[in-house]
Amino acid sequence: MSTARTIVITGASSGLGFALAKAFIERGDNVVGNARTQARLDQAAIELGNPAAFVGVAGDIADASTAQRLFDTALQVFGRIDILVNNAGIFIPKPFTDYTEQDIDALFATNLKGFIYPSQAAAKIMSAQGHGHIVAITASVAMQPNVRVPAALPILVKGGLNQAVRGLALELAGSGVQVNAVAPGIIETPLHNNDVAGLGVLSPSGRTGKPQDIVDAVLYLTDARFVSGVVLPVDGGSTAGTWH
Repeated sequence: MSTARTIVITGASSGLGFALAKAFIERGDNVVGNARTQARLDQAAIELGNPAAFVGVAGDIADASTAQRLFDTALQVFGRIDILVNNAGIFIPKPFTDYTEQDIDALFATNLKGFIYPSQAAAKIMSAQGHGHIVAITASVAMQPNVRVPAALPILVKGGLNQAVRGLALELAGSGVQVNAVAPGIIETPLHNNDVAGLGVLSPSGRTGKPQDIVDAVLYLTDARFVSGVVLPVDGGSTAGTWH
């Protein structure tokens, strides 16, 4: 019998999600990835170069039906689900009074509903089988706001997710399910439109992070056997406090 694990990743067609899919597949695992369009998933599959180990399920992760299809597909194709990485998310920094109704709806849909529905599906399956990992990708600015990054609404949502991770970890601990989060700082991904020049000043380390930095953190958490309820900042020290 194959010992390959099955990992469900939202937002898997680019950026951190794609880097995570690549890392898990290189380890010999299988990945079921979600993105809004099948075309993007098909392109990701080509770039990953292992069609037997990657299945894409297109749809808006803010819809409960998409999350259900994602997990149904994982069970149908690979027969098991071991890890969920809630990676899909958007970040809209702007002054608080400038947020529009569209901004609010978009942030709540992708970042909040996009966590809840997949996590509900994962919790049911993993609790029944007695093991599993749920990992959320949040944001370090929600742990330590920065006066140079006005982002009250993302802080509201991502900060809530950080606390939800801790609460869910307690709720599922008796079922053998581990729940953690990785809270990135500024990482060089399409989320920042590849325009990261000068953003290193937002970290006391004076540099931005790479997708591999987040991959390393997620791999640690999903390998760990006695770690749950942790929000792990990967931000060059930004959450340590004020540095200048």
